[in-house]
Amino acid sequence: MPSQPPPKTIDDVLQELDQIIFTCRKESSRLGYFATLYRNVTIKIKEGIAAGVFDDGPRMERLDVAFANRYLAALESFRQNQPVSNCWRVAFQTASNYWPLIIQHLLVGTNAHINFDLGIAAAGIAPDAQLPTLREDFDRINNILGGMILKVRTDVEGLSPWIKFLDQVAPTTEDKIINFSLNKARASAWLVATMVNSTPPEKLGTKLSILDDGVAMLASLIGSPKGRLINLGLRGIRLRESNDVPHIIDVLSQI
Repeated sequence: MPSQPPPKTIDDVLQELDQIIFTCRKESSRLGYFATLYRNVTIKIKEGIAAGVFDDGPRMERLDVAFANRYLAALESFRQNQPVSNCWRVAFQTASNYWPLIIQHLLVGTNAHINFDLGIAAAGIAPDAQLPTLREDFDRINNILGGMILKVRTDVEGLSPWIKFLDQVAPTTEDKIINFSLNKARASAWLVATMVNSTPPEKLGTKLSILDDGVAMLASLIGSPKGRLINLGLRGIRLRESNDVPHIIDVLSQI
């Protein structure tokens, strides 16, 4: 796909996401799973802005676009074999692996986008003393993303008949994989924003590199949890899960 100027509006973001999803569907690429989830989240944020859900709608659109551009730039870099943050590299590489469940593919992307990208984007949109004024709207955007993940969990049950078997394999596994600590991730994203805001520019690169490594490690655990029993259970679930990538993208596209 030829390089394009970064989106400047939510509608631009949606247009680019539509193109990514179209390409992934055509190529049967699992990269389309997270792109589809993210498109649905973006639509909900757009609707929230139009409905006056946020205290500062125009600023939320700027945050949404800045946030999306980090994902879009990372995906483009990965496709062009250019350097990309470790957490996104792990997420994108997971797409070529047969064994992770649909929900794991979704969560490795969500992990990188919340735990790494969101705080950085927020600090860029509301620098210095402006950041505290963003907090309530920041929490609202996180609630939208969290709500979409929970909805997708229900949708995936139709594509993965044995997904509920996770509860029997290990009662805590579902929390680790499905919820992967969404609440902690949201709190962590705000801490990242305050860290970026308060760190001198000459030290920021080092801190972000350390953060990236930590988020990448979590991505690896989401995509391939430790423990023989858990992995045997996940493989059994995967063998009963749909492998029809275009169909899975179509199901995930439903809002």
